[in-house]
Amino acid sequence: MSSEKKPRIVGVIPARLNSERLPGKVLRPLAGRAMLHHVYEGARACLLLDELLVATDAEAVRDYCAAHQIPVLMTSPTHRSGTERIDEVAQRIPADVFVNLQADEPFVRPDHVRLLVEPFLSGQATHVSTLKVALDGAAAMNPHVVKVVTDLRGQALYFSRAPIPYHRNPACSLPYYKHLGLYGYRREALARYLQLPPSPLEEAEKLEQMRFLENGIPIHVAETAQDTIGVDTEEDWIAASRLFESRSRSFRE
Repeated sequence: MSSEKKPRIVGVIPARLNSERLPGKVLRPLAGRAMLHHVYEGARACLLLDELLVATDAEAVRDYCAAHQIPVLMTSPTHRSGTERIDEVAQRIPADVFVNLQADEPFVRPDHVRLLVEPFLSGQATHVSTLKVALDGAAAMNPHVVKVVTDLRGQALYFSRAPIPYHRNPACSLPYYKHLGLYGYRREALARYLQLPPSPLEEAEKLEQMRFLENGIPIHVAETAQDTIGVDTEEDWIAASRLFESRSRSFRE
């Protein structure tokens, strides 16, 4: 048995209220609860987290969390991304690993969190972790769906909005994989990321995870069978609402 001490792992749900495409979305009701509440409930069932909290700059979010016994931390309103907000949390709460659980991913489940955390517990030198799920060919053509390709060890090679890998060989059976925007960061990797300037491929793809790869910081990608719906638009919210309805109906039957 390893004598290494288990790293302290903190889950953070960065929750910005003033989203550009769907303002107020983190407090929008889904099946009677705010969207971020579903994220919290899904993640807290994973026993590998030592702590789980919401990080926000909005008083309305703080008040909702206080009313529903959800731990919450007020952070600066100047952050440009959830990653920056998590870094502020990392400067205020001691931990070895921080898990980024987007407040607009209401279908997060304990197994997603487990897959993000396990690489940090296995003794391997994991810096960053994330997730992928198999994707059909039609969805791979959608530029709003981010794709990922990995090496044989499960390390990310590239992320893109384009369909990758390109199947020049018509007989190619390699699957496409959707990237799920959930992350685990070792504290040092998170700090280094925010010290680096935006990278060329990050700017080209408009994908912040490319900054890690371009600067030689590896990303471990675990595969899950459970897809999620990231809610960015009114159409996404309608789709998520229908799925919650469907699941609730199935449970009642």
